[in-house]
Amino acid sequence: MVTAVVGANWGDEGKGKITDMLAQQADIVIRYQGGANAGHTIKNEYGKFALHTLPSGAFSKGVVNVIGNGVALNVRQVLKEIREITEKGVPAPNLLISDRAQIVMSYHVLFDSLEEARLAGKSFGSTRSGIAPFFSDKFAKTGIQVSELADMDALREKVEGLLVQKNLLLTQLYHQPELKTEDIMQELAEYKELLAPYVCDTSAYLWQALKEGKNILLEGQLGTMKDPDHGIYPMVTSSSPLAGYGAVGAGIPPYEIRRIIAVTKAYSSAVGAGEFVSEIFGAEADELRDRGGDGGEYGATTGRPRRVGFYDVVASRYGCRLQGATEVAFTVLDVLGYLDEIPVCTGYEIDGKVTEEFPTTTLLKKAKPVWTVLPGWKCDITGIRSYEELPENCRKYVEFIEEKLGFPITMVSNGPGREDIIYR
Repeated sequence: MVTAVVGANWGDEGKGKITDMLAQQADIVIRYQGGANAGHTIKNEYGKFALHTLPSGAFSKGVVNVIGNGVALNVRQVLKEIREITEKGVPAPNLLISDRAQIVMSYHVLFDSLEEARLAGKSFGSTRSGIAPFFSDKFAKTGIQVSELADMDALREKVEGLLVQKNLLLTQLYHQPELKTEDIMQELAEYKELLAPYVCDTSAYLWQALKEGKNILLEGQLGTMKDPDHGIYPMVTSSSPLAGYGAVGAGIPPYEIRRIIAVTKAYSSAVGAGEFVSEIFGAEADELRDRGGDGGEYGATTGRPRRVGFYDVVASRYGCRLQGATEVAFTVLDVLGYLDEIPVCTGYEIDGKVTEEFPTTTLLKKAKPVWTVLPGWKCDITGIRSYEELPENCRKYVEFIEEKLGFPITMVSNGPGREDIIYR
């Protein structure tokens, strides 16, 4: 059976914790899209970690961790993460990397930084991890697939060809020195050596695992609002974070994905630019940000403050629908215990009319939140393991959100640890 753990919102919903928790019963955990541009924060018996490419099953004994063909593979970042977790006492993870994955090159990171600097105030809020230039190359068919490392002579010819265009951009648009073929080939030779222990035909491996009835987890990065087709375009990421893409990015049949857990926070947060209707500001936002998550709402990759707001039903219902959620995991509920009243965005007012449907970005720019205010519970709920033991107003909050979403909330997270979970 294949279970997908995906984000219903802008990312940063707590997917890492849910994947880490479910990995305890999994045989295989697969990262199927994205790259090192967003992190999954995980807290368990080994400590607190921020993973960016390594699958969140890395902490679970006996789990095979797979980096699928849909991932933007930053080789040095993956190996750095392995080194960081093993230095803290985590056993070396069993890792497989798809021979069809493509490599994030140093020049992708360079072009990402140069373009963001050129755009200045009109930039996309990129993490400068090379993601947009990487996917531009992938779909322009000038990317470098892991399998191509097997023939370095052919690869040299390819590199010489692609550098013609890249050096023209570097010198004429960005006024930077040219890239040299020898430097790129040296980089690729290093990657060939580093990747050798991990590379295989992961799709064939997964096909056999499915035939053997293995329990497989798909781990998505970011969330629905960052999908290039269905999100807040153009302030989106460059690969699809939807569960439906899991079949493509992992190389498995779509009919095998039977369970889809959409993760959504008990309030809203987002890193980077783009429309965010329920966003709050000033001292109210500062307090929620500082209380939020485990140590506050700051990006796991960049450390920059996340934008925060109260729960957005309109965006979350849309997010769950696009993900095809069979159930919902509701995270960081404990954070809201300080509030006397909790606003929930239940509609958008656009040009004087209220809608409960999530619109395209053009209309989203005009949207104003319509609030429904619920009473708070004014106490600490960490440590509670039974739903019935939660304060009445806390349960009413969960049930109000569930009714408005139209998808069952089966898990409620009330703390950062693996054990801080209430099953409904």
